[in-house]
Amino acid sequence: MSVPPLQPLHPDHQLLALKLEQFRRFTTEALIASLRPGQAGSLKARKDGTILDGHHRLKILRERGIEIDTLPREVIDWGFVE
Repeated sequence: MSVPPLQPLHPDHQLLALKLEQFRRFTTEALIASLRPGQAGSLKARKDGTILDGHHRLKILRERGIEIDTLPREVIDWGFVE
């Protein structure tokens, strides 16, 4: 099943420098493991690919040249009613 590319909900300039600094100390493998579905802090996104949780870690992975769009994610369907 194909999933849409991940799109940030927040622009990079709104990310917290302290959190980025902390996550930069993690290995790439540890960052990817921290995003796996089924655990606290997993990568969460809407059906359209909008990132809801994991912005800081994904930014660092992008900086390291990792293809983030293929990472497993929890899809959140908030069931908005129009």
